[in-house]
Amino acid sequence: MRILVSDPVSQQGVELLQKEYEVDVKTQLPIEELIRIIPEYDALVVRSETKVTKAVIEAAANLKVIGRAGVGVDNIDVPAATQKGIVVLNAPEGNTIAATEHTMAMMLSLARNIPQAHASLKDGKWLRSKMMGVEMRGKTLGILGLGRIGSGVAKRALAMEMNIVAYDPFISHEQAEALGIKLVELADIFPVADFITLHLPKTNETKNLLNKETFAKMKPGVRIVNCARGGVVNELDLAEAVEQGIVAGAAIDVFEQEPVDPNHPLLKLDKVIVTPHLGASTAEAQVGVAVDVAIGIMAVLKGEPISTAVNMAPIQSHTLDVIRPYFNLAEKMGCLAINLAEGRISAVDIEYNGEISEVDTKMLTTAVIKGLLNSILTEHINYVNAPGVAKSRGIKIREVKSKEAANFSNLITVCVHTDKKSHTVAGTLFGHEEGRIVMIDAYRVDVDPRGWLIVGPHINRPGIIGTVGTVLGNAGINIDSMQVGRTEVAGTNIMVMGVDSDIPASVMLKFNAVDGILGAKLVNFSAI
Repeated sequence: MRILVSDPVSQQGVELLQKEYEVDVKTQLPIEELIRIIPEYDALVVRSETKVTKAVIEAAANLKVIGRAGVGVDNIDVPAATQKGIVVLNAPEGNTIAATEHTMAMMLSLARNIPQAHASLKDGKWLRSKMMGVEMRGKTLGILGLGRIGSGVAKRALAMEMNIVAYDPFISHEQAEALGIKLVELADIFPVADFITLHLPKTNETKNLLNKETFAKMKPGVRIVNCARGGVVNELDLAEAVEQGIVAGAAIDVFEQEPVDPNHPLLKLDKVIVTPHLGASTAEAQVGVAVDVAIGIMAVLKGEPISTAVNMAPIQSHTLDVIRPYFNLAEKMGCLAINLAEGRISAVDIEYNGEISEVDTKMLTTAVIKGLLNSILTEHINYVNAPGVAKSRGIKIREVKSKEAANFSNLITVCVHTDKKSHTVAGTLFGHEEGRIVMIDAYRVDVDPRGWLIVGPHINRPGIIGTVGTVLGNAGINIDSMQVGRTEVAGTNIMVMGVDSDIPASVMLKFNAVDGILGAKLVNFSAI
């Protein structure tokens, strides 16, 4: 596989990718050139300079993943990528500390007029009396967004003895209280906050979140800090609020249009501190985001799920740690179940029993669907497009959970329903790592799901196993494992044979022609 790095990123991230893949570093590509060469690549690494437009994505015949070495993905057409089944991932943790510390630096600079004092003294002026600042101790800080950076700012502000109020619709009151923060509605922050800092993504809901109307509701003399995304603050309204004295000052690191116009009104105001999008600009952060995005890209190219994809169902890191060992098993169970099925699929039921039922299993369900669809479709199915493809084909996906798991601490059961018959496969982990199939329909088995398997229900009588062994031996096909499972219903068993290679259709016809075989199926796990 080939990877294109189209923006400057830390060499440590590039070297990590080069250990396993062919990597081309081509920066400052004109859009026409990017469109021309993108069909050659399986992965694309960008920062903020490259614009990954719909036209680029449409031209990307082999692209599987786009990695943004940073947080914001405004320069990537995420809906177009999602529609095409391309994973878009970022590196939200690599620059967390850098952005947090820059926010604190901006807030302190704003409180004590540090940039203005520095500039005037360098200009030969001793303006000590004109540079009177304010203390942060005892002041109320309003934090909009309590993600990694917002929470980091809160932790440091509490150490400076500030009072914290915060708005975040996606965090519980209990989580906020555990951080020592009072969670309130957005409108409740404006009348009480002496400082307001933003840590929100730019969305349709957050665009121009702070504007002329909201500034009018704020406590007189409030100070605004934005090290999040350009556009969440209406910049012209902010300039007007500063000029009118409603806002005592502002510290802005991000702008709606970057590079910012030299004639921008905010650049003309002495009470506004500005930096050229330096939130993530530390040596450590640049290494961190490059390494994080490289690790994410390698995981995607290996068919593994990740927690940093922005166009997949979000999954917490601790949840991923719990369910990660089950991904390969879940995918193979989907593959086995669909290979046993006949007819038109109407629904798939996935049941989780035991301790695993207590965590978010949506991604495991997606793994089952991925394994199922990849076995029957020519299009590439991954963790991004699997749910949508299943929905578009009218396949209903249902999850069932129960803490009870007979005979196993954890058990996953997949049942595929068709217009002819339903088939069930159950699996678990042995030793927390080794995935095993333990039930096929009503048959108790112990199957290592790898390579090629022949699954053959048959009448329980002498000679059948020897006969099918002869059929395979005459075709030069080696059997490397075999077991027989029995149901409680007398008279029928199931044989599960592992073989070294694929089996021609003509040989499978002979296999199924053996008297007593009740419809054997060949299952190929080798591609998973």
